[in-house]
Amino acid sequence: MFVVSKILSFATQPLSWVVALLLLGLLCMPRRRKWGLRLCWAALGVLLLQGWQPLPDALMRHLEAQYPGPGPAGNLQPYAGVVLLGGALESGLIWQAHGQIALNSAAERMTVPIALLRQYPHLRVLFTGGQGELFATGLSEAERAKLFFDSMGVPPQRVMYESASHTTYENAILSAKVPGVDPTQRWLLLTSAFHMPRAMAQFRKAGWNVTPYPVDYRTGKETPWNNYSLELGAQKWHLVLHELAGLLAYRLAGRA
Repeated sequence: MFVVSKILSFATQPLSWVVALLLLGLLCMPRRRKWGLRLCWAALGVLLLQGWQPLPDALMRHLEAQYPGPGPAGNLQPYAGVVLLGGALESGLIWQAHGQIALNSAAERMTVPIALLRQYPHLRVLFTGGQGELFATGLSEAERAKLFFDSMGVPPQRVMYESASHTTYENAILSAKVPGVDPTQRWLLLTSAFHMPRAMAQFRKAGWNVTPYPVDYRTGKETPWNNYSLELGAQKWHLVLHELAGLLAYRLAGRA
């Protein structure tokens, strides 16, 4: 399933569609010049269209709105802890090269739990994440997370780690096997808002009693019609399509 997820990740990158259309167009040029030109123009159209951000933002907003969560004003006393999904840490290669902690654009996944631990002394954090890269070597994501929490002064006894999972499905299954964890207790599930629908489906399917605590929002209430960026548009399309494809794949496999 991990390899399949990486194939899906590549297939849901709009820029890979542009490359595929260009290659097909160039291959058609010698014998079917008209079709070759059409495919090249199609590649240009896909490239230009993906920069218009209101489209991916609308889909992203739909994903983010499905699970609003308890919010910062919610009463978290009844909860045993926070299940924290990985995905906010840069590659281990960067950590090893520079000897510094490196967070990516989903940094709220790592910073919000620290505030929760300070506000609610009874809470624990269960970080779940192994190697999210296909050919990764070196420190697992859980090991990098431990370095981060230790550097932030979080008491070691308040954080547990699951380091063997590669996918959201494995996050749910393997986290339940961590010593001292009872998935029937009430837990907060903390991940990016756009990823929450897929995460909630997996954890509830695995028997967890979880309440969503979404962070890392990428959209507001609306997107100005003239917001245009090839870089940001491609990133947003990739995130949205990856999540939608993941939801579909899990449903077809009976995991959601």
